[in-house]
Amino acid sequence: MKDIIVLFFLSLLFSWVLIFVFSKLFYRLNFLDNPKKYGLKRSAIPYSMGVVFFINFFVLSSFFVDYNYKLMIMIVFGFIITILSFLDDFFDINPKIRLFFQILIGFVIALSSIKIGYVSNIFWWIIDLQTHYLDIFSYRIYYIPILFSVFWYVLIFNALNWSDWVPWLTSGLSFISFFIIFLLGLKLYFVDDYEGGIKNAYFIMQVSVILLASLWVFWFFDSREKFLMWDSGTMFLGFMLATIAIVSWGKIATVAVVFWIYLIDAFYVILKRIINKKNPLKKDFTHMHHRLEKVWLERKQILILLYSLSAFFWLASLFLDKMGKIFVFILLIFIVVFINILLDKIKFGKK
Repeated sequence: MKDIIVLFFLSLLFSWVLIFVFSKLFYRLNFLDNPKKYGLKRSAIPYSMGVVFFINFFVLSSFFVDYNYKLMIMIVFGFIITILSFLDDFFDINPKIRLFFQILIGFVIALSSIKIGYVSNIFWWIIDLQTHYLDIFSYRIYYIPILFSVFWYVLIFNALNWSDWVPWLTSGLSFISFFIIFLLGLKLYFVDDYEGGIKNAYFIMQVSVILLASLWVFWFFDSREKFLMWDSGTMFLGFMLATIAIVSWGKIATVAVVFWIYLIDAFYVILKRIINKKNPLKKDFTHMHHRLEKVWLERKQILILLYSLSAFFWLASLFLDKMGKIFVFILLIFIVVFINILLDKIKFGKK
């Protein structure tokens, strides 16, 4: 366990150095945002600083994390999604192209054996998703797990990306999620009685602690609006959350519980766009936090509201049984939908 503590402080230090270096570099290269475009009065600051997350993870995991195929997939596809998102930050890639790559990444990773192979239901038994397959030459493809995995990746990618508006929000929700995963790894590290389970638990703890420390540093600067992570950060963090949730003994619901607010809000916004005959993939500013900010709440108040709801459902995921979780989930749906309907009825200028 001493190695985990050392890794945490190394990640803190290296993230701090990377942020200092890249912020200076981006100022020199004029990689700065346009605050007037969003009605902000502050001066221009570096954006797409999310590349720091990947670089920090790549360097530290390469030296301090035991190499395995899971780590290789995280590094390779983490690099791909970071580069694509970095380019998107500057060239505003078509949403359909972004969606295509999200689907492609989920599909390819699922083929590599990191996939959702089962789900548990409210009746406390397991549904095996690997009962239907196609044999292509000597390779067997389980298509239902692939569909579930693709849906999971696209959902987390976009849920986290949509939260990237209020400072601290994306980094805070990500921090909570990785902290949950770290605690799960810590718990299983001490209760597992076979070598494979212990190694996997330790691997999850190592990966999570690298990202936790990096987010902590980023959170410190993010609160002072020194720079912006943008898509290069949110998409990499989304990718890591989606992947670690699968390799952490299928803790999909446990990770998703932090994002239930955004997942429900996302479905609400998409449905509303479709009803209004608008492109459901087109970026706009109609998500709940956008409208809360335009109606009456300050950004800190929005953070308190969303963090409180996330923390409440996080605690519910840890201490309630499945029926209790279902009840709380239904309650959350009513809360989010009620807030959205209330905001729809309030006039706040151009929508």
